[in-house]
Amino acid sequence: MEPQLLHRVSDGVATVVIHHPAKRNAMTAGMWEALPPLLDAMAADPAVRVLVLTGEGGTFCAGADISTLRGSPQQAQTLAVLAEEALAAFPKPTLAAIRGHCVGGGSQLAAACDLRFAEEGALFGVTPAKLGIVYPASSTRRLVSLVGPGTAKYLLFSGELIDAARALRTGLLDEVQAEGELGKRVAEFTRVLASRSQLTQAAAKEFANGRTDRDAHWADQARGSGDTAEGVTAFLERRVPRFTWTTSG
Repeated sequence: MEPQLLHRVSDGVATVVIHHPAKRNAMTAGMWEALPPLLDAMAADPAVRVLVLTGEGGTFCAGADISTLRGSPQQAQTLAVLAEEALAAFPKPTLAAIRGHCVGGGSQLAAACDLRFAEEGALFGVTPAKLGIVYPASSTRRLVSLVGPGTAKYLLFSGELIDAARALRTGLLDEVQAEGELGKRVAEFTRVLASRSQLTQAAAKEFANGRTDRDAHWADQARGSGDTAEGVTAFLERRVPRFTWTTSG
């Protein structure tokens, strides 16, 4: 099978699989280019409430396919940044499910997700210093916002890999699961996310990402959505709420 991004939707959860096992799921130029339109389609799909990004088999993503850097490193980096920014801008909750290596461009994609769950044994690295590449400014700022300037400098200056335990301590990860338990935990948690108010999630995502010009917009959305009334009524009636507001509508 050619290197590609596989995807499926089930019970409100879209799963995007980085599929290039011959090169530990390294991202080719075509894969970087394919990600933004795929995300656009899923953002517009009302059946999608949560997105999971993962890698085929036992590896998340070993970075960019180095063979794509021989021609124009700048063009390859531009494609990676466009894909990363599209993932960061996805209006619904996103979660990276990480096994094995999460390195270089793989770490860019993971950092662009809202949440990162990993299996014990996963390894993380930001490796441009090994190739003489200037890491993109936007990617650097995103990394610093997750782990702080000290750890970001450690990763960027050295290109060394860190294990899942250290990634958890520094804030790069949100959870670490025992071997064989990641899939079960991701399925369990994404069911929770899919059951919650998309209105709350979408507004919180913008606020948490630092957007400051949409307070009035979200106040208007809250007044007109009916989600608050439904949530309160469901709580008082001790039933599961049926939220209707959607980013796709």
